[in-house]
Amino acid sequence: MAELTAKANTAPAEKINYKSDVKVTWCPGCGDFGVLSAVYKAFEMKGWNPKDLVVVSGIGCSSRIPYFINSYGFHGIHGRALPISVGLKVSNPKLKVVVLGGDGDGFSIGAGHFPHAVRRNPNLTYIIMDNSIYGLTKGQSSPTSAFEFVTKATPYGNIEDPINPMAFALVYGASFVAKGFSGKANDLAQLFVQAFDHPGFSFVNVLSPCPTFNKVDTFRYYAERLATVPEDHDTSDRLKALKIAYQTDKHTMGVYYRDFRPTLEDRLAGVREKVHMDTQEEIEHLLSRFS
Repeated sequence: MAELTAKANTAPAEKINYKSDVKVTWCPGCGDFGVLSAVYKAFEMKGWNPKDLVVVSGIGCSSRIPYFINSYGFHGIHGRALPISVGLKVSNPKLKVVVLGGDGDGFSIGAGHFPHAVRRNPNLTYIIMDNSIYGLTKGQSSPTSAFEFVTKATPYGNIEDPINPMAFALVYGASFVAKGFSGKANDLAQLFVQAFDHPGFSFVNVLSPCPTFNKVDTFRYYAERLATVPEDHDTSDRLKALKIAYQTDKHTMGVYYRDFRPTLEDRLAGVREKVHMDTQEEIEHLLSRFS
């Protein structure tokens, strides 16, 4: 059952408090704390009124996040965060829609919705907290778990190849693609602001370690393998972005790709205008028959 959580203030003070009164229930040391901190910072930088902001999620540890944010929130069912969000944006384009979830929710049952949301290019931001594990169900391998990764559900090692989230988004045509790390909350906040500012579907994959059920991809593991997108990288070149996405010896942070094309809302507005013009012509034609 989908649950709607409305906690928005109608008259925010000068300094907006985006923290709700709900206690955060993640495990100590969870990377999602860093993501939540970066989300708060990014919202503060944007200065959005909570009554204009909707945070949507699916199912998983990270998908509890709408409860922790002072805004309107929709905690949906497994894998359905994107269609819910697109529906919200289409019904009220003035809303600021931010989608947050995990790799299991987004790239397993939710993977089928991803390409269709991308090709429609709604003006919203999708943030994935990627910990390469199913944490809420206590430690099974996820779509981004490494080959031969040992879990309680794969005691002899994972026999499936992992999805590459960055390549996934680039190949399907997301108009903004970036990667961040939850251990660098300030940098991550800046990345989120760039995603929020982008007119169209923006995707940010965040490496967010799970210290409870994935003791391989830890903060230390990532810290030793982090790199940044080269300063001279052409973010309009999708092929170059794909080359970065397929680097296996390091994890490159930053904006991989951005493309500017009409949003879903722009195109719908164009259709409405055409319908209005056609309707006016039809009315005038009918009236002329009686004049």
